[in-house]
Amino acid sequence: MSTRNEKERAALLQGTLDLLVLRTLAIGPHHGHGIALAIQHSSQGALLVDHGSLYPALQRLEAAGWLRADWGVSDNNRRARFYELTAAGRKQLVKEAGEWRRLAKAVGLVLGPELNGG
Repeated sequence: MSTRNEKERAALLQGTLDLLVLRTLAIGPHHGHGIALAIQHSSQGALLVDHGSLYPALQRLEAAGWLRADWGVSDNNRRARFYELTAAGRKQLVKEAGEWRRLAKAVGLVLGPELNGG
């Protein structure tokens, strides 16, 4: 696989994680571990977010102005950063969700009806 394809794949995966984080925070503020658990729960266990990927994504989204973070205390009395969407983050969520839905529809068209026997 070429380096360009690897970069495109990484960007797609990174963009998907960004979208999942933005969508999770649309419900309300969370700390990092809470975001990972919420994504796992809402995907019925199909998506597991590694903290090694999550925290760089949170920093990237905060640097873009789509999130803001403040220190607080978690449910287990630990100091944690709580992240919430900004107005710009809500706009970005709408944009990215629309793009993802268009992509998913296009892939569905290519796949067509489910084949018997795989």
